Order: sequence, then structure tokens, then C-alpha cells
Amino acid sequence: MKSSARALPKTMSIEPQPPSEASSAIPSPSAAPTMEKPALIAPLWHTAIIVGLILINSFAGSSKLGAVHGSTARILLYGGTFVTQLVLILMIWFGIRLRGVRMRDVIGGRWKTVEAFLLDVALAIGFWITSLLLLFGIRVALGTIDLRNMQKSVDDTVRLLGPMAPHTYLEAGLFVLLSVCAGLFEEIIFRGYLQRQFGALSRNAIIGIVTSGIIFGLAHRYQGARMMVAIGFFGVFFGILAHLRKSLRPGMMAHAFQDSIAGIGLFKLVTRH
Repeated sequence: MKSSARALPKTMSIEPQPPSEASSAIPSPSAAPTMEKPALIAPLWHTAIIVGLILINSFAGSSKLGAVHGSTARILLYGGTFVTQLVLILMIWFGIRLRGVRMRDVIGGRWKTVEAFLLDVALAIGFWITSLLLLFGIRVALGTIDLRNMQKSVDDTVRLLGPMAPHTYLEAGLFVLLSVCAGLFEEIIFRGYLQRQFGALSRNAIIGIVTSGIIFGLAHRYQGARMMVAIGFFGVFFGILAHLRKSLRPGMMAHAFQDSIAGIGLFKLVTRH
């Protein structure tokens, strides 16, 4: 009797049994698949204002670059550039707060381990080298670099960017500081904000990457039409990195390093001419 009582629950269990793996794999007729639309991180009117300010500043500011003469004018130019980008960052912060998005979410969180930090450093270095090689090829194709006459390419660069290039060690130090800030700010503006906005609006990450890259190129009107195209491609490269890494951190490091190196290179060129 005791043995049969113990066997009873195995043969006459009244508790409901969980569905088998095979049955649970069959979707119910009412469970139609749905595609979640990426959410905008700010209102559309806010994005239109940001894009408008970027383009106005680019096309209006480029016409005044030739009027920059002397150390005081260059320092004021660096300071004005910093203030302009800071204002855009504050406006973006205001816009994303309207949708309950934090700046940390736009950047891609924080480093949680030393290994994650080192990985981003390695990605930044690898990306910087690879993107420069690609950019060099693009510039050769566009004619902004003449392989048969490299000196002419250098002279053209000095003539175009000489007014804004640092001429003293103080200016060079301020330029590097501005480059670090620009690396942080521009990645937030173009890859963190605009790329996500246009990607969500079109429901296509590639469109977001390309559109933000185009606006990034247009933001550098002072370097001329062909360089705007090259810089647009450069922006697309940064957009791909941000999309794949799901973070702006490696792009920020590479961007800041690239601008700093470019500023130091310009400083060396103008002091030799």
C-alpha cells in the first residue's frame, strides 16, 4: 500500500504541466510579428533648428575666415568655435531631455571595466589609421592631393587654412585644447544626435549614417567644396564606427587625436613658410 501511494502522484498529477518545447515554439494566430520603430530622441522641430544653425554657422563663418589676421584674431576664433559648439551641445541636451533621454545614453554609457576602456583605445587607434588611409585615397581621387606635385598640395593647404592655423606655441596649445573639445562635441552632435535622429526618422541606420555624414561635410565649408566631400566621407566612417560599437567613445578619441595632429602639423607648416 505504501509503495502504490508513492506512485500515485506520478500517474495522476492534477497540476497543470508547462507546455513542451515543441508546442511553445508554435506561435499563436494572434501573435503577429511586429517591428518596433526606433524612437526619436528629440522633437523634429528641434532637429531642424540644430541643422539650420550648423549650416548657417558653416556658410556664414567661412566667408570671414580670410579676415583673420594676428594672434588675437586667431585666439578669438578658437574661443568662438568652442562657444558655438558648446551652445549646440546645450541645445541638444535640452532637446533630448524633452524625450527623457540622458546624454549618457547618447554617448553610449560608461566604461565598466579596464578591458572595455583598452578595447576602445585599440579601436580608436585602428580606426584612425584605417580611415586616414581611406581618406587619403578619396582626396587623391578628388584632386585635393596631387601625388605628382606634393609641394603644391602643401602650399594649397597652407594658403587655405593658414589664417586659422596656430602661429605661436600659445596658439598651438589652445588649438589642441579646442581639438579635444571638438572631438567630444562633434561626435555628440553628428553621430550621437543627428545620426540617431535621421536613423530613427527613416527607420534605416544606413540613411542615418549617410545623412549625418553629409551634414558633417557641409559643416566644414571653410575648407572648400572638394574637401567638404572628403570630410563627408570621413563623417560616414565615424558613423559606421559609432553604429557598430554602439558607443561614441572610440570615435571621440580618434576625432580628438586627428584634429590635434592636424593642428600641430599646420603649426609646423606655417612656421616654415
